[in-house]
Amino acid sequence: MSWWWAGAIGAAKKQLQDDEAAAPLSYKSVALVIGVTGIVGNSLAEILPLSDTPGGPWKVYGVARRPRPNWSANHPIHYIQCDVLDPHDAQLKLSQLTDVTHIFYVAWANRPTEAENRDSNAAMFRHVLHAVVPNAPSLRHVSIQTGTKHYVGPFESFGKIRPHEPPFTEDLPRLAEPNFYYDQEDILFEEADKKEGLTWTVHRPNVIFGFSPYSMMNIVGALSVYAAICKHEGVALRFPGCRAAWERYAVASDADLIAEQHIWAAVDPNARNEAFNINNGDMFKWKHLWTDLAEEFGIESYEFEEGDEKLSLVEMMRGKGSIWEEIVKDKELEETKLEEFGWWFVDIILGMEGVADCMNKSKEHGFVGFRNSRKSFVSWIDKLKTHKIVP
Repeated sequence: MSWWWAGAIGAAKKQLQDDEAAAPLSYKSVALVIGVTGIVGNSLAEILPLSDTPGGPWKVYGVARRPRPNWSANHPIHYIQCDVLDPHDAQLKLSQLTDVTHIFYVAWANRPTEAENRDSNAAMFRHVLHAVVPNAPSLRHVSIQTGTKHYVGPFESFGKIRPHEPPFTEDLPRLAEPNFYYDQEDILFEEADKKEGLTWTVHRPNVIFGFSPYSMMNIVGALSVYAAICKHEGVALRFPGCRAAWERYAVASDADLIAEQHIWAAVDPNARNEAFNINNGDMFKWKHLWTDLAEEFGIESYEFEEGDEKLSLVEMMRGKGSIWEEIVKDKELEETKLEEFGWWFVDIILGMEGVADCMNKSKEHGFVGFRNSRKSFVSWIDKLKTHKIVP
C-alpha cells in the first residue's frame, strides 16, 4: 500500500488517559482533525493512524459537532464532540490538547448567503486557532481545505460574475467577489505570523468523491440514494443535469487523495507555506459514470432526456422522504434523512459544464498521487453499501 495514504474538562482528560493506557505508544506527530466526520475528515481519520503514514506514528484527535457515528467507531482516534462555532465550547475542549503538532482543518458550515457563510466559517476557524495555537507549544503546521470556488466565486454568484478561465492555477489573483475562502486564508496567514516556525498549506479540491453521510456536498452519496430510490420504484435513472455536464469532460477529487496531499504537505519541507490544487489527475464524462451508477444498483434503464428545463433533484426528491424511510427499514440500513443528502449541490454541479484545475504546481513540489476517477466513483459507492448507508 502506498504511504499516500470544570467537569467537561475532567471527563475529556480521563477519556484520553484511558485511551493512552489501553494502547501505549510513542507518537512522533499529533494531529487535530477539525471536521472528522466530513468527507475528507473521514479519510484523514482512516489514513493518519496507519503504520506507514509519513510523519508517524500519529496520534489523532478528531473533532466534530455531532456524537460519534457508528460508521466511524473503528477509527483509532480520540473523538471529541465540540461545536467550534461556539467559542466557549472550542476553548473549553480544544485548549486542553497541548500536545498537538498539526492541525488539519476540513470543516465548513453552509449558510443561506455568502455573507452568513463568511461570518460563520471565519468564526469557526478563528475559534479553533485561538484555542490551540497559544496552548500547543509543539504546533508546527496548519492545513486548511477550501476549494475550486476560490476561482469561480461563491455559489450565489454563479452566472453573475466572471470567473477565472480554466484550467485554474494557484497563482491566479483573488476575484473581487467576497468569499469565505479568502477570509479563512487571511486568518491563517495572520495567525501563522504570530507563532515563529508555524507553517501552513491551503488545499483546493474540485468536486469530491468520498464517503460521509454527514457531508453536505457528497455527490456520490446523493446519487447513490437517488439510484436506490429509482430501483425501488422501478423507474428509469434519469440524468438530472444539462447536456454540457453529460457530454463534456469533468474533473473530480478523491477524498483519500485529498487526505494524502494534506499529510504530504504537513511533513514535506517543499510544501510549506503554499496553496495547492488537488484533483485525481484525469478527466471523465458524467455519461460514463451514469452507466457505472446504474450497474451498481441493477438499473437497466438510464438516460439523458433533452427537455426545455433541466431536471432538478431538489424537486424530484420532494415528498420522497417516506419512500427512503421504507427502504432504510426494509434493507436494515443506517438511519439517515433524505433531506441531509445535499440535493441542491448535485443540481449545481450537474447543471453546468465541469471546470478543470491544474495539478502542475503540486507535482512540481513533489506530490504525484493520482486516482482513476471512474474507479474512485465506484469504490465510494461500494463503501456506502459496506457501511449500509445505501442498499
